[in-house]
Amino acid sequence: MQKLIKKSVQTLTPYQSARKIGGNGTIWLNANECPLSPNELLNHLNLDNLNRYPEPQPQSVITAYANYAKVNANQILITRGGDEGIELIIRAFCENDECVLYCPPTYGMYKVSSDTLNINTKTVPLTAEFQLNLAEIEKNLDKFKVIFVCSPNNPTGNLLNKDDIIQLLDMTKNKAVVVVDEAYIDFCVDNSIVDELNHFDNLIIIRTLSKAFALASIRCGFILANEWIIQSLQKIIAPYPIPTPCALIAESALSDTGIQAMQDKVTITLDNKTWLENELSNLEIVQNIYPSVANFILVEFKDGQAVFDTLWEQGIIARNQHTALNLANCIRISIGTDKENLALINALKKF
Repeated sequence: MQKLIKKSVQTLTPYQSARKIGGNGTIWLNANECPLSPNELLNHLNLDNLNRYPEPQPQSVITAYANYAKVNANQILITRGGDEGIELIIRAFCENDECVLYCPPTYGMYKVSSDTLNINTKTVPLTAEFQLNLAEIEKNLDKFKVIFVCSPNNPTGNLLNKDDIIQLLDMTKNKAVVVVDEAYIDFCVDNSIVDELNHFDNLIIIRTLSKAFALASIRCGFILANEWIIQSLQKIIAPYPIPTPCALIAESALSDTGIQAMQDKVTITLDNKTWLENELSNLEIVQNIYPSVANFILVEFKDGQAVFDTLWEQGIIARNQHTALNLANCIRISIGTDKENLALINALKKF
């Protein structure tokens, strides 16, 4: 019976999510989550109609997010987290003999989703400064339909140069779509590429409520694109992707009060990041702290594996990046609460 499974699935290396990796942790710094739960959003939810199927695309959520992102409502599709958006785009644009291009080190789901759909991938690594290598990308334009770039990039934390993204959009006009993954843009929202949606038909943006909005559990993401792309993606998305309770929480999060609460959490997170960076910079075991605009930092240690193992044994779960391209001895650390960050630093000092 196992032979009936598609060969591409039999040989697939799945994405190792933070929860799948496991660990007996008391401090979780490996999934870039907000450490503070927005429990206030759970008050006054009307859950009287759970016997009815939800709206396929809840209009109240679309309207609220359009106001927040400063786009038109017809430029938005709600998805089950940003990950569903990645898969929908590949399904909509790529034939079997076409390719997806991405630029490591970056988010692993671009490759996993492509492999799952049996779509070939090409890679053009980021430069030593973790920026796009436009000259090499231009040499690889044949047969690829979709290019994924992540800004702020995960796991490096840096922004891609906006001018480079615009040049990439120009380079790929009428050839491919450029998908800019902005999962972490709410931590530096003024650096979004969203203003270019009206200038480039081939631009797609992925967003999420999982990070700055502290709603990873409800799996609510968004695709921002021109109307013709949104209409095409609506043809292949699941009939009822957004459960009613999730839509109600998302609507509350996107209210004026919810957005202010998010912005307050962002301020706290960025302040905590500054403190953590300063503390790490004083440790002899730290080789490099890469600049980050997101809610995590990438740290190079003298012996990254030993540091990771020691933290793991103490229940402090970070994200080991040693197998990622050009990231030997690197650990990605999500910004936790004051107490969590202090526990991390104390553990590293003892190491």
